Order: sequence, then structure tokens, then C-alpha cells
Amino acid sequence: MRRLRELAERTPAGRERYVDLLRALAITMVVFGHWSVTVIGRDPGGQATGHSALGDLRWAYPLTWLAQVMPVFFLVGGYANAASLTRLRARGGDAAGWLIDRSARLVRPTSTLLLVLSAAAALAWPLGADPTQIREVFWFATIPLWFLVAYLAAVVLTPPMYALHRRLGLAVPLALVTLVGLGDLGRLSGPEELSYGNYLFGWLAVHQLGFAWHDAHTAPPPAETDAAGPSTPDRPGVRRRRLPTSRRAGLVFLAGGLGAVLLLTVLGPWPVAMLKVPDERLDNAAPPSLALLAVATGQLGLILLLRGPAERLLRRTGPWQLVIGVNLVVLTVFLWHLTAAILLIGLLDAVGTLPTPAVDTAAWWAWRVPWLLLLSAVLAVLVAIFGPVEARSGRHRSGRRPPRGTPARAALAVAGYAAVVAALLVNSTTPKQAPEPLGTPVPALVAYLAGAGVLRLLRSGWGTRG
Repeated sequence: MRRLRELAERTPAGRERYVDLLRALAITMVVFGHWSVTVIGRDPGGQATGHSALGDLRWAYPLTWLAQVMPVFFLVGGYANAASLTRLRARGGDAAGWLIDRSARLVRPTSTLLLVLSAAAALAWPLGADPTQIREVFWFATIPLWFLVAYLAAVVLTPPMYALHRRLGLAVPLALVTLVGLGDLGRLSGPEELSYGNYLFGWLAVHQLGFAWHDAHTAPPPAETDAAGPSTPDRPGVRRRRLPTSRRAGLVFLAGGLGAVLLLTVLGPWPVAMLKVPDERLDNAAPPSLALLAVATGQLGLILLLRGPAERLLRRTGPWQLVIGVNLVVLTVFLWHLTAAILLIGLLDAVGTLPTPAVDTAAWWAWRVPWLLLLSAVLAVLVAIFGPVEARSGRHRSGRRPPRGTPARAALAVAGYAAVVAALLVNSTTPKQAPEPLGTPVPALVAYLAGAGVLRLLRSGWGTRG
């Protein structure tokens, strides 16, 4: 508590506390959303299995328009990445240095998860565990890495995409939305592979809105703007519009987003649910569809409408300390929440007390409260063990002048990120029934460790001048 008080007292006056609140809320909703819709059953061999209850809860589909909060995560990620990049450049740093610094907060907690899970698999295999079952458990525990792949890609593209944003503004997300629409047409009229680009274009579009929100929050004085918006520092003669952030704009975004999602789902071809529904051919989130981007637009409107009350709340010490505490370990919470479910299911199954009520029955609903409480307790233990890795990674030495890098250092930083992203992508796309004694393909694990090792070496200061 003392450290939280110190961090709260040192909070800069200009910090956008609302962004930190949104990040904490988004991850918390992901965690409780995954846990809430989990159905535990048994396969023909008597082994405990799990699946999503959404296929049996059709009435809940519209609720996923709020429950699908990954757009919020990418929106606040874009804001935070723009803020940290501009701060570092103001201190004389470069894009490569920013990527290397950012990797500590993202890659180190992820490395901890993968190493622990791989070590557990390496111990289970000689003890007689089936490699297929090892992979299935590993696959379930690493489902969160699906979204981390896209977010890491957005991070590594932040320097060039932010430069593009500074020149073209809102034209960039509009162009990305157009590409998502073309991918949707390909998915509807041909093979699903035609829409794979949406995994990048869709999340980048929301990430770019985060850039726009940051620039709107740090707008220059009115004398430097006109009706068309401010000149950009990159091209002083060029005017571009800023993202409107007034309450009126919030109402427009909310109404427009809801209207578009109704047209695309109720009248159009896209599913109403914004989360994965078992056995559905189309999935709005994998890859992101126009319907999901419409939901993101509505969520942006709601965020703008709630900003005033939230900022007044966050000026109070208690709520702000709570937000700080969650954000210190927010990625750890996200990465380990499904491992917590595996551990709890295994423990209850081992002592013969694992309930397996049918979905949407009175017994299933009654089990939700103790289920969530028990999972929260298990996750709290995991966060207590592994959270310090992330908390230490998030400490920045803001008083030091960033070291000057070399072209080789920049190339190695990009190569390190590329290896990490490629390895996580291979893990996520490997079938869960594949026999993998270490839980994930060995080449993917080696590539990940190589990429993470390169980034760690660069963070130690290798490749700097002066």
C-alpha cells in the first residue's frame, strides 16, 4: 500500500488517468467473461473438459457488444504507445530504443508464462502424460496469446504508423476499415484465407484511433488550429482533422456504431455475437469484421460519454490507487487467468468435488458465484508469484537520457520482435490435438526464446553509442 500511495502522489498532473482505468476494466472484463461462460463436462473417457456456454445462451449475444472489450484494449494501447513514444523522442530517444524499452513490459511476463508451462510439460511427459493431452492443456492456457500476437504486431508497427498518423490523421483508420471490408467480402464469397489480413488491419484501425485520441488530448492552443484542424509538426503546411472527443461526438459515435452493427448483424450476414460461438461458421473477432469495428465505434462513443464522471472519480486517492495496483500486474492477470482455471479444475477433479452441471440450468447458475470466487483466489496466488516480474519490468528510468542506437541495434530489435510474434503465432495456430511433448512446437519455442533473448540483450545496453 505504501508503494501505491507513493506512485499515486507522483502521478504527473497531465496523465490521462481514464486510459489506465479503461485498461484495467478491459482486462478484468476479459477475465471474468472467460470464466463466466465456461462449461465443465467430461469426455467419453471420463476426463474433465471445458467449452464455451455461448452456443446455448443465444439471448446473451447482444451482451457481447459490451463484453467484447479487446477494441478497448487496443484503443488505450494506441493512446499509451503514442504517449510513451512522444515522451521518449522529446528526451532524445529513437524508435528502436522505444521498441526495446516496450519489450520489457510485454515480453518478460509472456516469457515467464511460456517457460513455466513448458517446464511443467517437460516434467509431465516422462511421468506418462499423453503428448496430445499436454498440448490440449497448453493450448487452453495460452489462448490469451492470440490477442498478444496482434498487439505485439501493433507495437512494433507503432513508429511508422504513428508517423503516418501525424501526416494523414483519421484517413489512416478509414483506409484500414476499407481493407477490413474487402477482407470481409473475401471471407463471405471465397475461402476464409482471403480475410486473414483483417487480423492486422482490424486491430491496427482501432490502435490508430488511440493515436488520434492522444493527439486530441494533447491538442495545441486554439490559436494554432483552425476549422480544418491543426498543422502537423511533420508537414507544417498540411492540415488534418482531429478526433472529436466532446459529449456530442460521443453520442454520434455511440448511435452510429449501434446503427451500423444492427445493419451488419440483424439485416446483414454477420453473427450477433462478438465473441466466439462454438460451431458458428463466421466469427466477428477472428479475424475482426466490420461488425466488430462498428461495435468498437459504439464503445468509443460510450467511453467519451463516461469520461467526465470517471475523471472525477479518479481524482480521489482510493480509486486511483486501485487502478494503479491493477495496472502494475494487468498483463500477468490476462496471461494467467486460464491457467488458474486449469489448476482449479484439476484440483477439484483430483479430490472428487468437481461439479459438472448442464449449461443454463439452475445448478449451473448457482455454481457461477463460488466458481468465480475460487478462480479469483487461485489467480491471486499466481499473480502474487509472477506479478513482480511485470511490476519490475514497468519501472522506467525517466531521468536518464536515452542512449543513441545504431542501425544494427534497430534491425535486431525488429528481428527480435518478429521472432517473438512468429513463435506465438505458430503456437496459436498449432491444433490443440497435436502431440507436443513440450506443449508447443519446439521450433516455435526456440524461436521465441531467441527473439526474447535478443531483446533482453539490447535492453542491457548492447549496440548503443556513447
